[in-house]
Amino acid sequence: MTAATVPTETDGRTVRKGPPGAVRRPHRPGRIRRIGLPYLLLLPALLLELLVHLVPMVIGVVMSFKELTQFYIRDWSTAPWSGLGNYRLSVDFDAPVGKALLHSFFVTVGFTLLSVALCWLIGTAAAVYMQDAFRGRGLLRALFLVPYALPVYAAVITWVFMFQHDNGLVNHVLHDQLHLTDEPSFWLIGDNSFYALLTVSVWKGWPFAFLIVMAGLQNIPKDLYEAAALDGAGMWQQIRRITLPSLRPVNQVLVLVLFLWTFNDFNTPYVLFGKAAPQAADLISVHIYQASFVTWNFGTGSAMSVLLLLFLLVVTGVYLLLTSRGRRAADV
Repeated sequence: MTAATVPTETDGRTVRKGPPGAVRRPHRPGRIRRIGLPYLLLLPALLLELLVHLVPMVIGVVMSFKELTQFYIRDWSTAPWSGLGNYRLSVDFDAPVGKALLHSFFVTVGFTLLSVALCWLIGTAAAVYMQDAFRGRGLLRALFLVPYALPVYAAVITWVFMFQHDNGLVNHVLHDQLHLTDEPSFWLIGDNSFYALLTVSVWKGWPFAFLIVMAGLQNIPKDLYEAAALDGAGMWQQIRRITLPSLRPVNQVLVLVLFLWTFNDFNTPYVLFGKAAPQAADLISVHIYQASFVTWNFGTGSAMSVLLLLFLLVVTGVYLLLTSRGRRAADV
């Protein structure tokens, strides 16, 4: 016969007495309530995330299947259903719309690869250089982070003035002082606009890479460098054999974040060039904006946005798969 559980008081806690030999566990009232409290505190943030990101995303997907133009702005739900027509128009690379989107895609890919590579290279070099103690290191670190701390609009507008053709600082230095060009260059129109956009993007993005890599370097034991120096390894060998392998997990996340930020960057080209970006700097984010808010064809613009989202999801998934395989191979 099983003994009945009898509540007793032990050290102020309620303990249920069970059968002989059974493990007695204290009964803590309100335990479930305490466990659910963190989720309850996260609920407002989750609701805001739902309203700010997920709901517009779902609405954008629905809009991509409609012929939504300026005639249906008052009530977009009454726009006629087009099915996959907007998607077929966007990927028809023989038609003007698809050909322009493909050109913008290639420009964005080239710009993103160059920007991410330069941001990572400059940030890593600066972080490695800052590892050694010297006078004024703290001040120099603070100066390095100024481009990242400045508001985007203030920083890019400053670059707009610097890239001016007649009285800009860039032409003054390159043409008037260094005499590297035969005549002042147009940086905000024509082919040079790509290099102007790349310069601003790298100037704005490399401090983030510097900050992340510098934090990752703090976890590398100094004993490894001392042992390598005793074995006769030089600076480049230490960076190749110790620094870069130790920073691999940090760099994997850093490269992915920089890629997504740069590929989706809208503020920099919009402030630098305005609504109509030059062909050489026609990033896909501004191109989708023009397709939606300049030509008033919101259905086609929404379809382009969905295609961009799918592309980034595929790239992210493949990247994470390859990096996870690389980590497993390195562990083995």
